[in-house]
Amino acid sequence: MIGGFEALLSPVILFFVLGAAAAFARSDLSIPEAIAKGMSLYLMAAIGLKGGVQVAESGFTADMAAAAVAGLALSCLIPLPAFFALRRFGRLDAVNAAAVAAHYGSVSVVTFVTGSEVLTSGGLPPAGYMVAVLALMETPAIVVGLWLARRGGAGARQSRGDLLHETLLNGSVVLLVGSFVIGLVVGKDGFATIAPVFDTAFRGVLCLFLLDMGLIAARRLREARALTGRLAGLALLFPAVNGAVGVAVGSLVGLDAGSAAALGILAASASYIAVPAAMRLALPAADPGLYLAMSLAVTFPFNVTVGIPLFTLLATRMT
Repeated sequence: MIGGFEALLSPVILFFVLGAAAAFARSDLSIPEAIAKGMSLYLMAAIGLKGGVQVAESGFTADMAAAAVAGLALSCLIPLPAFFALRRFGRLDAVNAAAVAAHYGSVSVVTFVTGSEVLTSGGLPPAGYMVAVLALMETPAIVVGLWLARRGGAGARQSRGDLLHETLLNGSVVLLVGSFVIGLVVGKDGFATIAPVFDTAFRGVLCLFLLDMGLIAARRLREARALTGRLAGLALLFPAVNGAVGVAVGSLVGLDAGSAAALGILAASASYIAVPAAMRLALPAADPGLYLAMSLAVTFPFNVTVGIPLFTLLATRMT
């Protein structure tokens, strides 16, 4: 069973720490953008494929349905208290509070992939259907965020067709869902022929990708201008509270420890790919430097270094 200290010593987390340390030391270490994008596509395809294969082996279960309902509920509800806190304590206007709240209701694929790898290496692999839950949780928070913006008196500028296209046909959603379906179709035997690429090499590619994410997060934090102390505090509080709630919900609906921890990791994560793209289209008045600084420069490092071990520990205690 994996503990908090062992999780911190996972190679993927140590590579993230290395990248952050290099950036803070102002090293010229960098990974070319094209290579980083290629690694991102690889990781999403690999996690989708492996999840689909696992579901093909186990079949559709009541646990899968429970996890899907829990994930959807969390994605819809998390933005509400986040918006209230951002308005009252963070002192943001309605547009920026709604945009940031949408980020925290949605999910980070990289955080999920990192958490899944740490859990698997520690003997608590989450169920394959959690990949489907991940895909389900990306979009609802965007809709809730736009509703909050309108309710707060801010106009959301977009056509319904453009917004649906941006959220439902976002590249990460298409690749995750598509590779998950491919895994379902080919099953274990079909996956065996491509396993050397999508399984054996997975951990090494993830380490290099987390190295790049450490560099980006630390440099983004150094350059942040709109990030106040209050907002930085909320960017730490949100994942801690949301993750604990996610683990508790997962335990209550009967998920195993690894899947409950994965649900907590999803609830704690904040999007910095899909939601920023949608917010640029729907709420152009919102400040990208603000919501990216909170989700990527503060929340993501917290989850990778502290959140994943914490939610794993909570899940082993609750289930």
